[in-house]
Amino acid sequence: MTIGKGKRPRDPNQLAAWTVAVSTGQIPEPQPEVPKVTGSAAPANISEYMAAIGRKGGQIGGKRRLKTMTKAERSKVAAKAAKARWKQAKKSSR
Repeated sequence: MTIGKGKRPRDPNQLAAWTVAVSTGQIPEPQPEVPKVTGSAAPANISEYMAAIGRKGGQIGGKRRLKTMTKAERSKVAAKAAKARWKQAKKSSR
């Protein structure tokens, strides 16, 4: 009764029949697919792993950027950010 690779039916009547069949045990409950990951230190969830790596890079990037910028460059970037914040505040107050 399901369509494709274990997807739930879109038709409300078929969905109701499918729900009853799963709850009564007439058909097995679909299991979510687990992506195959190779390697010995493979994480359980690849998207969580990639998100953690991205956060770590972002945390390092800002600190390293501040160390490499001169005082004048930091001041220029801060002034540009302040202007952008005030510009948004003026637009939202109208």
